[in-house]
Amino acid sequence: MRQVVSPDQDAAGAEQRLGARVRELRRERGLTLVQLAEATGLSHPFLSQVERGLANFSLPSLRRIAVALETSPVELMAAAEASDGAEAPPRVEVRLASDGDDVVSDFAQDRAVALARGARPFLPMSIECVRTVPGEVFTHAEDEWVIVLSGELHLELDGEEQVLGVGDSAYYAGGVAHRWWVGAGTARLVTVKQQASR
Repeated sequence: MRQVVSPDQDAAGAEQRLGARVRELRRERGLTLVQLAEATGLSHPFLSQVERGLANFSLPSLRRIAVALETSPVELMAAAEASDGAEAPPRVEVRLASDGDDVVSDFAQDRAVALARGARPFLPMSIECVRTVPGEVFTHAEDEWVIVLSGELHLELDGEEQVLGVGDSAYYAGGVAHRWWVGAGTARLVTVKQQASR
């Protein structure tokens, strides 16, 4: 039986799940709350509230936390949508383009849409890149794969630039420093990122 994902998914407990995931990633990365506060420029008490699911925060704050934890805002938001463990995600999930962009977030300064929900072993994302200058460099422990659907993408991997056209793809292991940008126009791409261990 297939499940068609609806934009009005129940958000109860999302803050607690997001906070728990932030705490889990912080511990996996070997960081204290004080160290995370220093890395993000956010206060230690505020981050404590985030981890307990008590704080409302902005997308820029979420992005700073994600970068410090070597992940993305989209991945953290996907954790917030995941069930509390009592219910596994559906075996088949269909996301219709006609549903619109119900899960949109700032990902490395690009527009990103998570293409699957819940606790999955990997996170597929559709991304529109319009930045014409290289952004910040990302490094995370998990593997990632990217394919270009339209446009031309400049992809830097461990300091070496590749130019990818339509249909070109790249796979890079965890620990590879990477960033991307376009020469002009817009590049549409799909990335599939291995989820951090749970």
